[in-house]
Amino acid sequence: MSSQARLIVGITGASGIAYGVRLLKLLRQAPVETHLVVSRAAEIAMAHEGPVKVSDVRDLADRWYRFDDVAAPISSGSFRTQGMIIAPCSIRTMSEIATGVTSSLLSRAADVVLKERRRLTLLVREAPLHTGHLRTMTTLSELGAIIYPPVPALYTKPADIEEMIDQTVGRVLDLYDIDLGVVTRWKDNGRG
Repeated sequence: MSSQARLIVGITGASGIAYGVRLLKLLRQAPVETHLVVSRAAEIAMAHEGPVKVSDVRDLADRWYRFDDVAAPISSGSFRTQGMIIAPCSIRTMSEIATGVTSSLLSRAADVVLKERRRLTLLVREAPLHTGHLRTMTTLSELGAIIYPPVPALYTKPADIEEMIDQTVGRVLDLYDIDLGVVTRWKDNGRG
């Protein structure tokens, strides 16, 4: 068994691939073994959102798996992890996880994380949301998932988009007790 903590990272085809990429880059600084699954739609989105290649993203992880490799270790509850972060998380993936009807390794790994009562965080990237989306989010929250839309924290006065992404990813890592020094913390100015 690995002496390092393990964290599964999923990247889906929703806009916002930069969140998942930055998450992997930051986790290289932590004593965490990363296990990556990239959906087929994410591979397509990468070509549209920037100069990042699927192979470069895979290189950021300690281990990576094909989206259809349902026999991968992360598909089993006996493979111990701290949990999983899906960044970004598409509505389709969110819906599969909520119903337990999984069609890929990515949704299967998330389902395993939930059934084992580990932490699952979904950076759902969609707007606007209809009632069905909101009901699905409620179902997932009731199952124990954390819905974390990547909403920028403007109180930090970010200088650029990278600082906005770091703040969001850093706050997500806070949920796993991983602090890599990228979060601008709220300061008490003696008001109140």
